[in-house]
Amino acid sequence: MEKVKLEIIGLSYSQTQSGAYALVLSEVDGLRRLPIIIGGFEAQAIAIELEDMTPSRPLTHDLFKNFAQAFNVTLKEVIIYNLKEGIFFAKLICEKDGKEVEIDARTSDAIALAVRFKCNVYTYESILSSAGIRLDQEDGNEETPAPIEKPKKSISSKKSKNDLSDLTIKELEDRLDKAVEGEDYELASKIRDEINKRTS
Repeated sequence: MEKVKLEIIGLSYSQTQSGAYALVLSEVDGLRRLPIIIGGFEAQAIAIELEDMTPSRPLTHDLFKNFAQAFNVTLKEVIIYNLKEGIFFAKLICEKDGKEVEIDARTSDAIALAVRFKCNVYTYESILSSAGIRLDQEDGNEETPAPIEKPKKSISSKKSKNDLSDLTIKELEDRLDKAVEGEDYELASKIRDEINKRTS
């Protein structure tokens, strides 16, 4: 299967789930985004490393890294390999003494470790095709989107969540376009899941 390299482009507070955050990954050489809802602890662990902050005592992910390095285990890459009922599955590809080992992990933990080991994050083309959200850029401007802001009233996350089942595919596609345009990737992922559920 063809692997696609991803990078972190945004991390912001979830507007619909208390204590949750939206982590937005982007394909390196493309316009598709992969929004993933993660917990507050994992969001903090990712943000601390991205901002080059050093906590007074090691966090759990720092401990894992220190433990792995003490026993000469290297994290080569992280692969988001599956998506079931809106939940992403990831694995760590580790190496010790020339032997490769795969370890199952929550996607949020895997990415928190990837930023610490400075290794690449990948997904498969099939996952990005079905779960990715395309950001169309007509003017060719490749700016990185700002952190996700509160959606406009016309595409309110709470209202849309309740109304999605009543909308037609065409209406869902229109709302998806508006959500992406407003950089509300969390809402866009919910609409994408609803479309996929009906068309699969």
